Amino acid sequence: MFCIVVKNVVKKGFKDQYLAIMKENAKASVETEAGCLTFDVLVSQNDDHCFYLYEIYTSEAALAEHKQTSHYLDSRRHLSGLVEAQSVIRCDALAQNRS
Repeated sequence: MFCIVVKNVVKKGFKDQYLAIMKENAKASVETEAGCLTFDVLVSQNDDHCFYLYEIYTSEAALAEHKQTSHYLDSRRHLSGLVEAQSVIRCDALAQNRS
C-alpha cells in the first residue's frame, strides 16, 4: 500500500470553500476509485486554516490514476488560488487498521 499525507495551508477567508471542494473530492475518490482505500480530510487543532489529507492507495500507480479522474481535476481547478502553501509526504503503508 502507498500513502500520502498532504498539508494545505488555506488562505484566510477560504476555509469553508476549501472544505466543500475537498470533502467532495475525498468522497468521490473512495466511492469510485478501486485503488483509493482511504481519503481523510483533517484540520489542525492549532490552526483552522491548516488541513491535512491522509490518503491510502493500493499502489503508486493507483495514485497516478487518481490524478487523472474528473473529480480530482475539477477539485484542482476550484482550489486554484485558495491554498497558500502545500507540502506532501510520501510513505509506504505497512498496515491499515480500522475499527
